[in-house]
Amino acid sequence: MGRMGADPASQSTVLVIDDALESVDVLRGILDGLYRVKAAIHSREGLDLARCSPPDLILLDVMMPGMDGYSVCQELKRDERTRAVPVIFITTLSDVVSEARGLELGAVDYITKPFAPELVRARVRTHVALYHQTVQLDRLVRARTEELVQTRLEIIRRLGRAAEYRDNETGLHVVRMSHYAHLVAKAYGLGEGEAELCLNAAPMHDIGKIGTPDSILLKPGELTAAEWRIMQRHTVDGAEIIGDHPSELLRAARQVALHHHERWDGTGYPHRLRGEQIPVLARIVALADVLDALLSVRPYKGPWEVARAVSHIEQERDRHFEARVVDAFREVLPDCLEIREAYRER
Repeated sequence: MGRMGADPASQSTVLVIDDALESVDVLRGILDGLYRVKAAIHSREGLDLARCSPPDLILLDVMMPGMDGYSVCQELKRDERTRAVPVIFITTLSDVVSEARGLELGAVDYITKPFAPELVRARVRTHVALYHQTVQLDRLVRARTEELVQTRLEIIRRLGRAAEYRDNETGLHVVRMSHYAHLVAKAYGLGEGEAELCLNAAPMHDIGKIGTPDSILLKPGELTAAEWRIMQRHTVDGAEIIGDHPSELLRAARQVALHHHERWDGTGYPHRLRGEQIPVLARIVALADVLDALLSVRPYKGPWEVARAVSHIEQERDRHFEARVVDAFREVLPDCLEIREAYRER
């Protein structure tokens, strides 16, 4: 992409791909002083130049030996680096079928030999200007989209902290366990996108506790059977609060809220799912949640030592937790302890 400056046209780059040296020389003469002109007389050389340093526009000859202009255009439009660069075909052909084929492949215009200098300059100027406008619009759209995404993520994090605030005044539990889950997800082998989804969905795991009475949520002693049934409702309540939304993030948050108390051996709640019936993000969040709960003060317990907590998680391999999740956790344990220290309760 050409650099934008006070004089956008003179800073723009036009790449000419044409096996006829005389055509290249003519186009240089027409465009020199207005644009930075690069040239290639072989199709592959032109593709390499375009991919290495994407220009603002490509003038592409149709009839070339080996790979013709249509094939070059297809390659350009397949490549993320050059997909958006406008292509104007150069041809001596004037039949409608040839022009239609080029436009179907993604070309924006045609110019014919012999060249009419004013027509060449006008068409190049128009399409370079449109390209710059498209690039600028794309930047604005991406910036606005990123702003909306970050706002949505912040709302989700704050809702998660609001649910925790009743039994954890700082809300740091959701911060710590979300980062634990992110680390474990990556070590488990999830791609960066899924791991990021885990990080951002995890804060909503206990949103259903908003509906749990204080007498149960903050009870220092053991819960009765009736109280335990009410406590277990927070998974279903959380899923209902999040709802059924097409957003990938909210779908993941709903799964996590509903299933993070399921157990690998099928003895969990609310649906007694077993093994891989449990969504993978819920399996990972389950371990992250338990880890932070064990290491933290709760109304019914004091904090455990790290060694005791890790030993407990190991004992729950293939019972509460999937073995692969436990292995991934052990791999990132030092990083988890750094997260714990960074977000320690003060």
